[in-house]
Amino acid sequence: MTKINRRSFVKGAAIGAVAAPLATPALAQERIEMAIVATWGRDFPGLGTGAQRYAQTIQDLSGGRIQVSYYAAGERVGAFDSFDEVASGNAQGYHAADYYWKGRHPGWGYFTAVPFGLTYSEMNAWIRHGGGQELWDELAGEFGLKCIMAGSTGTQAGGWFNKEINSADDFKGLKMRIPGLGGDVIGKLGGSPVTVPGGQIYENLVSGAIDATEWVGAWNDEIMKFYEAAKFYYTAGMHEPGSMIAAGFNQKFWADLSDMDRAIISAAATSENELMMSEYNGKSGAAFKRLTTDHGVQVRSFNDDVWDAMAEAADEVFEEARAHSDLANKIHESFLNARAEIGGWLGTSTGEYLTQRNRIYDV
Repeated sequence: MTKINRRSFVKGAAIGAVAAPLATPALAQERIEMAIVATWGRDFPGLGTGAQRYAQTIQDLSGGRIQVSYYAAGERVGAFDSFDEVASGNAQGYHAADYYWKGRHPGWGYFTAVPFGLTYSEMNAWIRHGGGQELWDELAGEFGLKCIMAGSTGTQAGGWFNKEINSADDFKGLKMRIPGLGGDVIGKLGGSPVTVPGGQIYENLVSGAIDATEWVGAWNDEIMKFYEAAKFYYTAGMHEPGSMIAAGFNQKFWADLSDMDRAIISAAATSENELMMSEYNGKSGAAFKRLTTDHGVQVRSFNDDVWDAMAEAADEVFEEARAHSDLANKIHESFLNARAEIGGWLGTSTGEYLTQRNRIYDV
């Protein structure tokens, strides 16, 4: 055994300890600049603040090594220009609802919400454990993108109307702000679906440019003051049962990241996926109560005949969507399987429990 000179060893260790920080400049060279564009207005409660929180979380988790510049809708590009801004590489990421891109491929609609589709819990299960992410990757890859879950608003309200909806005929000639495949359903019923950014809905409703609108739910709808422009508020709708929000990335940017950096960004997105949903659930109940007690809103529910008519129209929309391409059909078949298996289980377990609990305690 070689005898160690303790004094030399300690001196050498001290030098090593001092020398270690010299590796820091190499880390500094790995600094990443990331621009995120969003489809939401700055500081808009829930969607906008959630997107901003997501961007900040990326920066915080990376210790500031990933520097994020966040741009709300209209600050760098228009809300609906986010797709091209990221696909082209001009920005590295977006925070948006992917059904805004359904005009490019109907498959995009399935990765936000589709009529009679998946709730928040069902969507999470499908994406993570039912083949949804793999199909999303295939679709996004055709456009130079990579997408992951980064938020949800849950089951959305049926919308605001200036007249009661007592039959499917009441949709005829109705100009309604409603995007995605849900908008196509309204079109099948004889209405005119309109897609406008959230910040322009109120003025369009007040001016009469549209006759009705859906947005999110009680919390956001109260903030938007739709009760000043429409008389009737319909509760659950068929169009967005669990609206998933996406974090999209330029595909090359994503591929060039290290495994650690992809993990950091994914962790930030997963965190926001839970935080946003819990915030909407936590604040919507009180807001709904205020709508009825403070603002005199007349709450309505669609009757069974209207629901049945919407379902028939939705089936027509689905047939057109799946006829678009093999990929669209694959996405739809996977969705159907998830709705049957995952939805069937949650209906048996959670659904039955909630029905009985709410009946007993008159919730």
